[in-house]
Order: sequence, then C-alpha cells, then structure tokens
Amino acid sequence: MSRYPRIDLRDATVLVTGGAQGIGLATAKAFAAAGAHVAIGDLDFDRARDAAASFGGSAHLLDVSDPDSFADFVAATEDARGRIDVLVNNAGVMPNGGFLDLAPEVDRMTMEVNVFGVVNGMRAVLPGMLARGRGHVVNVAPLAGKFPVKGLAIYNASKFAVVGLTAATRLEYADSGVSITAVLPSAVDTALASGLDMRPIPKVKPAAIAAAVLDSVAHSQAEIAVPRYVGTLAAAATITPEPVLKTMRRLMRDDRALQPDKPERAEYRRRLADQKPRSLS
Repeated sequence: MSRYPRIDLRDATVLVTGGAQGIGLATAKAFAAAGAHVAIGDLDFDRARDAAASFGGSAHLLDVSDPDSFADFVAATEDARGRIDVLVNNAGVMPNGGFLDLAPEVDRMTMEVNVFGVVNGMRAVLPGMLARGRGHVVNVAPLAGKFPVKGLAIYNASKFAVVGLTAATRLEYADSGVSITAVLPSAVDTALASGLDMRPIPKVKPAAIAAAVLDSVAHSQAEIAVPRYVGTLAAAATITPEPVLKTMRRLMRDDRALQPDKPERAEYRRRLADQKPRSLS
C-alpha cells in the first residue's frame, strides 16, 4: 500500500517533456487514454502540435534547459487547468563519442538538457504540489544512470546525476504527499539511440516505458527498470570483480558507441546541432 495520496488519472493534469515523439509521445497517449489532460512541451513545436492533436492534448514550445521557458509551460497549464498532478521529465539528448573527442559545447548541452532540464521542471512544479500535499514526478533516466558505457561518458554522467537527484529529493519530500520516481529503461527503440548497436542490452519499445510511467503513478516506486531484470543485472555489475567484468564487457563488444557513426546516427547528431537550447545560444 502506497503512503502517498492517490492520484485519479481521470481528469488529472499531466505534463510530459519531449512529448512530440518517442517515449514522450507514447507516454502522453497512455495518460490521455486513462482520462488525463496531457500537455506536452518540446523544442519542435510544429511536431508537438500535431502530436497533441492526435490525442486531444495541448502543445507548448519548451526549452527544458531554460528555467523561464519551463516556468511559462507550467504557468500556462496551471492557468488552463488549475493544477499540475504529474510531471514526466522525459526530454533528453544522447551524443556519443570518445570523452576527449566530443566538443565542450556538446558536453555542456548534454548536462543542460539532461540534468538541468530535470532540475528546472522539478523546481517549477514542486511548490504547487507541496502546497496541495499531492503530486507525482517521474524522471526518465535510462539505465545509463547506473551502468557506464564506453563512448557515452558525459551522457552517463548526466543520467547518474538524475538518478541521484531523484533518490535524494524522494527522501527529502517523503512525508509531503509528493512522490518522485526514476524510470530506468534499457536501450530504447527511438531516435535517441538511432544507429547505435547496444546488443546484448535489450532494446525496448516506447510503449513499454509509457506503461511503466503510468504504473508509477499508482504504486509510487522509487525506481522502475524496464525490463525489470536489467535493474538486477546493473546492480550485480557493481559487485562483480573488475577483471571478470572487463572480460564480460570485451565479449559483449562494449566499445560500439566509440565506433564511426552510421548514417542514421550522423543524422541524429546533426539534428542535435540544429536544436541548440536557448541557454547555449
């Protein structure tokens, strides 16, 4: 039995960042199907508007790295709906390459979007949730927040930060009625991982992540791995002797994120450059 107040998704107000496609869109549709009003925020407003129309929600231009942009997103939704019941911090970027090879501005963008995007969202919605004594925040922090991968050093750092942030704030607000959950997918079959061969790490569909996010509202778990067994494997890796783990990684060919980009991966990185957050302009 959860110690948190129940949130009835029928007529609840849900915010989803990065909601124009992938995990965000699947999550928005899942909440809408459960009866919630869903507002999605995305840097690609045209795509967000089309996505929102497909499930009867609302769309907003959102740069998660900009606190003012996030505050405007929250204020517009509160003006229309009166409150925020659930925030899903889903927006993120995943550049790949050797630690010394990636440009400093790419590193900074990764941290601004993946870490401060989550911080900005939580700071924008938590005061209202705390005042009402009810609310739920989901931070989507793929398993890269617990399991390091060659070629994803800064991405790993950003997701480790989100996992720690989620755990610490969950403790801080444990008696407030507001729950905070980390959803930890393995590799996901979206544009974020396009062109990256992460085998044997399983690639899961966005719908599976959306189902876990939806489930978290009812059960308020601290962490949910998707699929669940990968969380156990990641925990086991932390206590596996390093020589054994190195051998296993070598057999798995865990350096593939360091390899030259496939065309679809190069296209993803080009899109990242085109959608530079306002905070870095």
